[in-house]
Amino acid sequence: MKFQPDRAEGVNLITRHEPGTVWVNAQPHEGGIAIPWEGEPRDWRARSVQELTDEHFAQLLEFRPELVIFGSGPRLRFAPAARLRALIEAGVGVETMDTAAACRTYNVLASEGRRVVAALLPSVTL
Repeated sequence: MKFQPDRAEGVNLITRHEPGTVWVNAQPHEGGIAIPWEGEPRDWRARSVQELTDEHFAQLLEFRPELVIFGSGPRLRFAPAARLRALIEAGVGVETMDTAAACRTYNVLASEGRRVVAALLPSVTL
């Protein structure tokens, strides 16, 4: 029996995750990555919560999401609230979890047709 739904046309799904690499639609991506529910994933040039800037989160607004799932690496770590200001002021929801949990949650929401973006830090200990 098949437990994973067929990929809806045009919807990005995370097909695999391991430390340092995330596969989106079976294509590997290394390092930090922003994955919109549709369109091309983009490099998200940060490797840890300490490297994040206001611009990292502000650039996610280009995707016009209703929700951002922030994957904070191998452990749950919250970004400073001030970094999330652009998303909050735009009325975009933000949920934080470790990167593995963020991958799973993103897939569920994207499969439901939600306008979700996964903003993932690599799940490697630096």
